[in-house]
Amino acid sequence: MIKRFLFLALVALPLSLAANEERLAQAGFPERLEVVGQELVLRNASVLKYLFIDIYSAALLTPPGQPLANPIVPGEPLQLELYYYRNIDREDVIKAAWVALERQYDERTLTRLRPGVDALHDTFTDIKAGDRYALTLDAQHRLTLQYNGVMSFRSDDSELAQAYVGIWLKEDGLSDNLREKLTAER
Repeated sequence: MIKRFLFLALVALPLSLAANEERLAQAGFPERLEVVGQELVLRNASVLKYLFIDIYSAALLTPPGQPLANPIVPGEPLQLELYYYRNIDREDVIKAAWVALERQYDERTLTRLRPGVDALHDTFTDIKAGDRYALTLDAQHRLTLQYNGVMSFRSDDSELAQAYVGIWLKEDGLSDNLREKLTAER
């Protein structure tokens, strides 16, 4: 029985890797972009799955050569881009964000962050398959949120910017597996 399972797993692995590559190609993440005069390059991208269903792909762009162990570095820009494969209700996105933030921060910090997070969440709409969000931190860690290429939110609050991007890039966020893939050195 175990030999059979291992055989099936080994056969399925290349199919899974090919499916991920197809999904990432579908997402069409940029290889390079510029943020306020600084070049960012695609460092890593991965597919987030839930119960074997592709939910979205995420891509991390940072300055070339920046260590990825902790990509949220003061003075360094980054962009986190998400491409969705499924329809998702706005309220589910907001709920998931708060669950991650509540795991990552104490009540005092959450109280300080809440007005900015609520203002950001006020811009959300229901997500449709094919939609794209981009969270960009400039060198001063001002946050810009784009929805399908259109700026929908901006904040000069660097604490908010770092916390919100940290939902994907810090420990105890939405998915430690996704974070590990996005921050892996290759």
